[in-house]
Amino acid sequence: MERISWTMNASDTPKLVHGGDLSDAIIRFGMPEGGWLDLSTGINPVAYPNTAVDPSNLWNLPQQTVLDGLLGTARNFYGVTADAGFVAAPGTQAILQCLPSLRGPSDVAILAPTYEEHAETWRAGGHRVRMVGNLDDAQPADVVVVVNPNNPDGQTYSPGVLISWAEKLAAKGGLLVVDQAFTDPTPELSLASKADISGLILLHSFGKFFGLAGLRLGFASGNQETISLLKRKLGPWAVSGPALEIGARAYGDEDWATETRSRLARDRARLDQILSENDFEIIGGTDLFRLGAHEKAGQIYHLLGEAGILVRPFPDYPKWLRFGLPGNDVAFSRLAAALGGLSGE
Repeated sequence: MERISWTMNASDTPKLVHGGDLSDAIIRFGMPEGGWLDLSTGINPVAYPNTAVDPSNLWNLPQQTVLDGLLGTARNFYGVTADAGFVAAPGTQAILQCLPSLRGPSDVAILAPTYEEHAETWRAGGHRVRMVGNLDDAQPADVVVVVNPNNPDGQTYSPGVLISWAEKLAAKGGLLVVDQAFTDPTPELSLASKADISGLILLHSFGKFFGLAGLRLGFASGNQETISLLKRKLGPWAVSGPALEIGARAYGDEDWATETRSRLARDRARLDQILSENDFEIIGGTDLFRLGAHEKAGQIYHLLGEAGILVRPFPDYPKWLRFGLPGNDVAFSRLAAALGGLSGE
């Protein structure tokens, strides 16, 4: 779920691609001798390690008992109350594809810049989409979409502000969609404890925090009626047996989650230091990625690419580059050396 990435082709014409797909970078820059250091996503580079699966979850259709186990541990992890509806999906992207079909043609306001699939899916569903810079500009929309914290700039809204908006929209039959893909490192921002109120749908991503994006697992929470409609749209056996098993194990591993939040905060501070030492202005981000501004961002993007380090540029914001977290000391040193080498260019 990483489609706000742009790379440059040989003629410097922007091309929209998915973050984490190195094929375009290989075409543009070739295969570096030391392999690629991919910092183009906001995915935890140190993945949850316990990914063994019972072979029966490969052979058999996904079992209801295994699904129930996953839903229980994930509900507890996020703090979704028993009164709220809660459904699992093969990634939150699958939920995005379904949401526009839950209501008739609507005026949809999306806080931007952000993950572009939100706008893509609502437009494809026949809705009128407006990109807005803040919540006040969203009025008088029927549907408001907020990524909290936002990708790529880390903009946040307090739970109280968003709940107020959900209630305001619900009063006129509207809907607030809050994508919480990057909330897990800072769970105090989550609205999960209020997921049962009318006019609110929350999206929860597994792959970002747990570093297992390829497993394709995500959730939505909201009032029972809305989640029941969404569940019917997703259909039976929406999530694979291996994803159910690994997800339940990961969500139940509280020690790993606690240690990971601490490590991500330390690594984010370490990345900030490297960027600041190389004349980047830190615009924002989360503990999973940082957004920096630099007068020579376009040049730095290309030179990093030639050094085998992929970051994320933004053609509409030519001074911006987004950096995912390096996963170990070697990766941090490689980035620091590459940026340090560029400073003398």
